[in-house]
Amino acid sequence: MKKLLTLTIVLSVLLLAAPAMAVTWNVPGDFTTIQDAIDSTSPVVQPGDTILVGPGNHPGALVTKEVEIKGEGGAVINDGPSHPHPNINNQGFRLLAGSDGATISHLQFDGVDLAIMNGDGVDEVTVDHCTFMNTVQAISNWRGSGWQISHNVITDLRTICGGGIGILVADFSGGIVQDNVVSHNKINGTLHISEGDCGGYNGSGIVLYADFRGGGAGAAEIKNNRVVKNKISLVAQEDPGAPPTNPIDVVAFELTDTRDDPDADPYPVVFDNAIGFNDFRGTVLQIALTPLGLDNVNKISRNLGDNRGHGVHPSAFGPGGN
Repeated sequence: MKKLLTLTIVLSVLLLAAPAMAVTWNVPGDFTTIQDAIDSTSPVVQPGDTILVGPGNHPGALVTKEVEIKGEGGAVINDGPSHPHPNINNQGFRLLAGSDGATISHLQFDGVDLAIMNGDGVDEVTVDHCTFMNTVQAISNWRGSGWQISHNVITDLRTICGGGIGILVADFSGGIVQDNVVSHNKINGTLHISEGDCGGYNGSGIVLYADFRGGGAGAAEIKNNRVVKNKISLVAQEDPGAPPTNPIDVVAFELTDTRDDPDADPYPVVFDNAIGFNDFRGTVLQIALTPLGLDNVNKISRNLGDNRGHGVHPSAFGPGGN
């Protein structure tokens, strides 16, 4: 009896200590919308659960939990939460406090301006195997570290006095943005410049960006991010009424500190990033650096196109450049 009682107590303690099993929920089915699933109170979608999104069109959501949102059967995100900027109609997913560690995968985005937006400096997010069609910005990681952005296809981009960006890793709040990996993505097609666009900026496939505009805090450090094995092939299409005097260039990849001043203090804030083994040959302007000296403090090497054969030894990028 004593042995049986001891075994029962041990098993009870183990059961109490064991984490709850992750659950898969269906939209539609268990919930009408993705937002209903995230906001659920009975039953409750818990952190670590999967929200499986079925075929058809669906609105996106404000994400406040560490969940996996995964499409199947051609699930399309064609609408979503509003955005306060007057030029932006909608978002697909906006990642808010509580969503660190979330995953968004196997979804198509079509009909949204900002497809995936990091709104609260959320970390450790995965975005993979998604398709983005004609967005203003496809994946926008403001202030987040530890993101994994891989195996996505981004086709066509649009400008609205800004935007025209495939993948953005950036900060404007004086923080540290590090350890993001952007790999094996394909960004292709046409940058559509809106009628009457104000111009004077670049449309970009991938950009690391310290935003000091308007006297903002910019970034303390954007470092140790890796951009490897992506393929970027973009051309510009000036729609009727596009700015004739402030042209918008298309750049495959850019590193930007908006102060554009190597004598600024502190400088550099964009450093020790590795950009290698990408294919930029399908874009005329392949690498843009602001200021120009950023190539001295970042590893930009072995990218097909103008940079082919230049830079550090491949071993600097790890085994196989991964």
